[in-house]
Amino acid sequence: MSNFTKLTIQSELPPIDEAKEFSCDDKTICVANVNGAFTAMDNVCLHRGGPLGQGMIEGGKVVCPWHGWAWDPKTGEASQNPSAKVAVYPLKIEGGDVMIEI
Repeated sequence: MSNFTKLTIQSELPPIDEAKEFSCDDKTICVANVNGAFTAMDNVCLHRGGPLGQGMIEGGKVVCPWHGWAWDPKTGEASQNPSAKVAVYPLKIEGGDVMIEI
């Protein structure tokens, strides 16, 4: 059984090839817009704790603004270390609401 929670509204989502942070309960979520496709993952870079939602999109990856680690927004894997992986979450849009399953 899926349990989706409202994260934000559609008009607040980041523009194409940008990322943005959103609060959801006790977590901060990074929502990335890669070529018009939205993904959601943990906001904390596993390298040194940087805020992924404040980073940028390069080559389809979310790049941490602190040290440049690149994360695949679909799988959560780090380009620099494939064994490092942040959690990714299902995201859907319903009636203008952006819903996430954590």
